[in-house]
Amino acid sequence: MRDKQQTGPRIAIVGGGIGGMAAAAFLHRAGLSVTVHEQASALTEVGAGLVLAPNAVRPLRALGVAESALRRSVPLDWGWEFRRWQDGTVLSVERLDGVCERLYGERTYTAHRAHLLDALRSAVPDEAVRLGARCTAVEPHADGVRLAFSDGTRTDADLVIGADGMHSLVRRTVAEPEAPRFSGLCAFRTVVPAAAAPAFALRRAQTLWLGPGRHFVHYPISGGDGVNVVAFAPATDATEESWSATATVEEFHAEFADWDGRVTSLITSGSVPGRWALYDRPPLPSWTRGRMTLLGDAAHAMFPFYGQGAAQALEDAAVLARCLTANPGAPDEALSRYETERLPRTTRLQRASHSRAEDNHLPDGPEQRERDAALGDADPLLRSGWIYRYDASAAAG
Repeated sequence: MRDKQQTGPRIAIVGGGIGGMAAAAFLHRAGLSVTVHEQASALTEVGAGLVLAPNAVRPLRALGVAESALRRSVPLDWGWEFRRWQDGTVLSVERLDGVCERLYGERTYTAHRAHLLDALRSAVPDEAVRLGARCTAVEPHADGVRLAFSDGTRTDADLVIGADGMHSLVRRTVAEPEAPRFSGLCAFRTVVPAAAAPAFALRRAQTLWLGPGRHFVHYPISGGDGVNVVAFAPATDATEESWSATATVEEFHAEFADWDGRVTSLITSGSVPGRWALYDRPPLPSWTRGRMTLLGDAAHAMFPFYGQGAAQALEDAAVLARCLTANPGAPDEALSRYETERLPRTTRLQRASHSRAEDNHLPDGPEQRERDAALGDADPLLRSGWIYRYDASAAAG
């Protein structure tokens, strides 16, 4: 039953991750009728750490959940600290504390994905979330869209938002089928308890170690109680994409055995690491069809090398709600406006993230030395200004 204060089209969101829950929160806040259909029986967020740059914090503040989302985050004093794989030579480092706020109006934080999801969930009424609802079919018709679920139930909606990840069912209805591209890389992931972590890893910095064919990232999360570690290496026979897949500490260590001892000490201090193959998709020319649209990874899955996956989903949610609120009587036009605003920016980030894989993994030699020199000559905080200054509540930028 619709809340008496909820108006406009009936909106169904497929997927209750960060993007789907953010969309629900923004739409509910705008007074629109929304229901999230999530296949899991409980809301959980796999993975561990993420970066909340100013462009991600801004939507959280507009939504009124920044305080709860950031309560156990770590504000970074230093960001994008690049180091050489072999000996830890600092290639580039930037001061964030004070500078980030002055340039972009917000700090940059690292956080646990689960804490962000919990904060977003708190802004969505219980009755607007349907768990254990695995969508099996999306059927557009003259009056809207019908969703079918694995338990045999069906529901009708005026609008459908596909926030159901890289393997989105909604995407297969909206766009031409296309398989994800395999990168040839796999990602290792673990969290090291602060008590077991080397002191250097507890600094309020996001550190990236660059080496031939690999790179290694770490930063503190959960109020400094742990260190998030994620590393990228050749996939060999590891082609499973699931975040629940695991490796062994020994396998993880073997990929970085000849790296600086500070890297290997972090690996051996962690628990059983997750390991998944890295895929992405080329940018879509369009992600809206009639009264169906996409959001987050369903629309623009990208490599994690700019730390912008969650941020772009948050931006999508804010812009989508703004467009629908401005034009609730013409939802088709609102969805078209949403795509027009968002697609150029997310396409640019998809392409930049894809190209960074090659740049991060250059073998030692002339190109690597040229890259390292360029890192030292340019301020990453200024170089990424086009990402951080964006305000989803205003016009696209």
